Amino acid sequence: MTTIHTLDGVPPPTVAGRAMPPDFTECYAASFAPVAGQLAVYLGSTEEAQEVTQEAFTRAWSRWARISRYDDPAAWVRRVAWNLATSRIRRARTALRHWRTQRPEPVAGPGPERVALAHALATLPPAQRRAVVLHYLAGLPVAEIAELCRVREGAVRTWLYRARIALAKHLTDEVDDSA
Repeated sequence: MTTIHTLDGVPPPTVAGRAMPPDFTECYAASFAPVAGQLAVYLGSTEEAQEVTQEAFTRAWSRWARISRYDDPAAWVRRVAWNLATSRIRRARTALRHWRTQRPEPVAGPGPERVALAHALATLPPAQRRAVVLHYLAGLPVAEIAELCRVREGAVRTWLYRARIALAKHLTDEVDDSA
């Protein structure tokens, strides 16, 4: 099988393994670089310009039977590429405007007590940690925790008791170390 190359030595584009019609290949070879160059200046990015130009040619390929009958098919591709580029700029502006209005107020990081508590909770077994979080932080009663965890209330009370002992020891050690 022979490979066909354009004048600049680059093989013509293919879609799904099929070579494109010669007039499409000629249009692509003659128009891609100028359109992408114009859009690179407009968009401020060569990569985005190439993506937009490629998208315009992809759209042209799927409509080539109709577009090829135009007086200047490259003008159609150029117009589509410019429209796509303008749409990208509009979407970027809209996203930036939204981001600016949705920025939350800066939140201070956790204090040393919160860090120590998180570290101490991380040392607990998962069942005890879950019981502590649900009971003391979420405010759930022991009966509801038992139902949620599908265990008896006595098990939840045991988890909470053991967790309090471990947390007291760990948090007391933290306080002693920092003094």
